[in-house]
Amino acid sequence: MNLDKLRTTQGLDVRGKRVLVRADLNVPAKDGRIGDATRLERLVPGLAELSARGAKVIVISHFGRPKGRPEPEHSLAPVAAELGRLMRRPVPFAPDCVGPAAERAVAAMQPGDVVVLENLRFHAGEENNDPAFARALAAHGDLLIGDAFSCAHRAHASTEALTHLLPSYAGPLMMAEINALRSALDKPERPTAAVVGGAKVSTKIPVLTNLVAKVDKLIIGGGMANTFLQAQGIDVGRSLAEPDFGSTAREIIAAAKAKGCEIVLPVDAVVAKELKAGAPASVVDVRAVPAEAMILDVGAKSIWQMTKVLDRCATLLWNGPLGAFEIAPFGEGTFALAREAAANTERGILKSIAGGGDTVAALNAAGVAGRFSYVSTAGGAFLEWLEGRELPGVVALARG
Repeated sequence: MNLDKLRTTQGLDVRGKRVLVRADLNVPAKDGRIGDATRLERLVPGLAELSARGAKVIVISHFGRPKGRPEPEHSLAPVAAELGRLMRRPVPFAPDCVGPAAERAVAAMQPGDVVVLENLRFHAGEENNDPAFARALAAHGDLLIGDAFSCAHRAHASTEALTHLLPSYAGPLMMAEINALRSALDKPERPTAAVVGGAKVSTKIPVLTNLVAKVDKLIIGGGMANTFLQAQGIDVGRSLAEPDFGSTAREIIAAAKAKGCEIVLPVDAVVAKELKAGAPASVVDVRAVPAEAMILDVGAKSIWQMTKVLDRCATLLWNGPLGAFEIAPFGEGTFALAREAAANTERGILKSIAGGGDTVAALNAAGVAGRFSYVSTAGGAFLEWLEGRELPGVVALARG
């Protein structure tokens, strides 16, 4: 995959052209109310810019997990209404993405108009990457802009098959995501660090294996750290760990040593007998975890050690929390390290890129998401990129 082949619409005359924008409108919603409009807010500038250039902007997206047929609770109608509110203009909504209703909506457009078509996944052809469904979508447009990095890890009709039928370009959000990740993994300013947390080593083996060959320092936290500690003969009490992956952890440690990557593990931990808000907790050395206790966060010495690592690095990639941050007081380690990363970013001495659902939630809880260089709203696609995998939706756009 040659990412330098990605084309954008910069300098392209789009006036009067029907521009299909594959966006990600899959936002949290309940009973027609949008819970978090971040993805929509990020989309607005690109749509507004196309509109200002006189394009007829046709937004297509999936929403939720309908079973290849219309389901009222998965309609994009309320999302289209919220998008219109954010754009401060009418954004018409078509009750289907193909067929007569969609055709009428597109035919009625004037240069500068923006319209949203109904959920792509109301048709089984979307997830099946069906060429016939892609042809029906292509009939609406003169060109395609792929602007949904968060969906690029799936070879669906709107992300893959459609690129064979229309001139295809990468949108501004797609380019921002790819450029941020390339700056952290391909040609970073060194030294580089990665923070990888979360519950299980088993879910992030490819991520860890890829990163030890890419970064200079690898900080491991969360339940994953417990497995690494256990693999070195340390008793972690009743902590979440995966004993069956001890050999995998040792292999990753050996690979890191061979690549010159330092793995940083907690040296002390916040422990409690139960995971609940306000549970009595104490800080102990990781080699002195009581048999009846669970490790739920990193301790003060670990935070000091990890912040010193960040202070010596120029690039940071972050995926996953260091502890059970959702429940007080077990988020303090994550929050403290996040605040240090944000402060170094603002001082201009660190480029910080973060992504993953739990990561974004933790950075928001720490109040620092807006202070990182880039925070990705992608989940699976972000992780697969960290694994070193090629994403079908990006490959399709980079075909040249």
